[in-house]
Amino acid sequence: MVNRNLIREFDISEEDWNAAIGELAPDDVSWLDGQDISINQIVEGKVIRIDEEFVLVDVGYKSEGSIPLVEWEETEEDDAAEPPKVGDTIRVLVEDVEDALGRVDDRGMIVLSKRKAEKIEKWMKVMESVHEGDVVSGEVTRKIKGGLLVDIGVNVFLPASQVDIRRPHDIGEYIGKTIECMVLKIDEARRNIVVSRRSLIEAQRAEKKTKLLKELEIGQLRKGIVKNLADFGAFVDLGGIDGLLHITDMSWGRISHPSEMVKIEDELEVVILHIDYEKEKIALGLKQKQPSPWENVATKYPVGSRVKGTVVNVMSYGAFVKLEDGIEGLVHISEMSWTKRISHPSELVNIDDEIEVVVLRIDEQKQEISLGMKQTQSNPWEKVAERYPVGTLVKGKVRNLTNYGAFIEIEEGIDGLLHVSDVSWTRKISHPSEVVEKGQEIECQVLSVDQDRRRIALGLKQLEEDPWHNDIPNRYQQGQLVSGKVTKITNFGVFVGLEDGLEGLLHISELADHKVENPQDIVNVGDELEVKILRVDTDERKIGLSRKRVEWAEEDGVADSASSGGSTVSTSGGELKGGIGGGSGPLFKLGGDDAAEGDAAESAAPADAEVTAAESTDETASETEAVAAESAASADESVEAEKPAE
Repeated sequence: MVNRNLIREFDISEEDWNAAIGELAPDDVSWLDGQDISINQIVEGKVIRIDEEFVLVDVGYKSEGSIPLVEWEETEEDDAAEPPKVGDTIRVLVEDVEDALGRVDDRGMIVLSKRKAEKIEKWMKVMESVHEGDVVSGEVTRKIKGGLLVDIGVNVFLPASQVDIRRPHDIGEYIGKTIECMVLKIDEARRNIVVSRRSLIEAQRAEKKTKLLKELEIGQLRKGIVKNLADFGAFVDLGGIDGLLHITDMSWGRISHPSEMVKIEDELEVVILHIDYEKEKIALGLKQKQPSPWENVATKYPVGSRVKGTVVNVMSYGAFVKLEDGIEGLVHISEMSWTKRISHPSELVNIDDEIEVVVLRIDEQKQEISLGMKQTQSNPWEKVAERYPVGTLVKGKVRNLTNYGAFIEIEEGIDGLLHVSDVSWTRKISHPSEVVEKGQEIECQVLSVDQDRRRIALGLKQLEEDPWHNDIPNRYQQGQLVSGKVTKITNFGVFVGLEDGLEGLLHISELADHKVENPQDIVNVGDELEVKILRVDTDERKIGLSRKRVEWAEEDGVADSASSGGSTVSTSGGELKGGIGGGSGPLFKLGGDDAAEGDAAESAAPADAEVTAAESTDETASETEAVAAESAASADESVEAEKPAE
């Protein structure tokens, strides 16, 4: 019966197993010769006749036995035997007898097998000398599904997974080779044997590993054989234990794969770098056999020196340049050009390009070198002040817009900042997009140049004369009545647009004679108003306005008109009316009534004078209060943000 657990363990079907081992002997084979011939007994017989197909053998039974002549021919499992001769004595297996089965072969003879008898006797000898765990040696005879057949006197099965520690690409390369294996399993009932070369190697390596670990020391030079390659390095057999030769320890220079340095089965001399006795791991080095090129890097490449190198890698942040084997430096993207705006280093360099660079910094501990490309050329910012002195008119293209201004490209890589406060003399600009747009070409004036900080300040309003010097003070004077449109309403007053970009502040206290809590109760944005100019402050660039004083002026005008049109002249206490004839009133009016009326008028005059003086005082005080409030409110409204850095 086949040991199915054994079959499952090595992932082989029962059919493949039988094909590998061949036809098996029955379970009840008798190994001793006896007087009574019975089935499955091995006996001696004498060849008495040979014909074209069969060999007749006398085994002492009442009838002869026959053996097919082909059993002497070569098969896949057995070599050809010497042809039989009459009179030869041979050992055969009795397969069928008349008494046992009531049948014989078609010629009336018992059925015998020479080949099976030989196979059984071979198994008998093997079973007497081989045990599980023993080491056996044999020749690999052929490849079958699932593994190899090894002849150790009989064919035994070597599963493919047990051929080596690392499964070979083709196990057929072992055919014809004599190998040593360890016996894993023996099925005595079926007389099947499974062997393992891998287990033997592992056992031998374990013994060597223990001995080798005691001998190894950091810094030693050891020879080994490359057994396997991976992307990160090579595994080297030191004679019982594998060490890892990492790709970074193969060469001081740059390599992308271990196969560039070593191949499987190469013999190498390596340096022991580190030993982990607990995990039984060993780190190996190849480049450490040579001195590090970084030992004298500061002497060979002093800071500030110009050197030539080859671009070996390009990343998004910069390019790596090889100065010599094992020495590479990084040219950061910010060190590639003084003026060009580079999105990726590949815009300037490619792999294998030979370029000239300047050594900027060296970190020997980290083995890092910073290089610069732009330092091999003159810095255009060093002569910016000469090319663009203050007051120069320049033309440029709007490259970018921010909340605080617009960046104008004067030349490639040279930008100037047009701050919002330098766009207009009169107009309040909240964002530069109100005046310019990206890509637009404009003309500006250079206001200042800071070469150290690489900044140029530009102005647009400076192209025109400041209207606050002469134009506005000449056209807008205190006491003048003007018209304007409400542009903005705040909690402290109303801004009135007098002309494009010029606004005045109508303080809340100057909106009406009565107290105003909310300016929107009186006016709305877009309303056309007539206002009186209270003051024009050229230093603060502000105009104070009043609405209620317009009404006062109108009232004063009506009063003046009434006084001049109905004037009377009193000489003798009576009323003198002009006109010639046809008058309805008397020319002279005398008597006490006139005197009384004259006295009343004279008595009332001082009171009228006091009222006029009081009105004048109130107006002056109100105007002073409004100007002060307007000044404070306007100051709050016009605080300019500090110009930020580019």
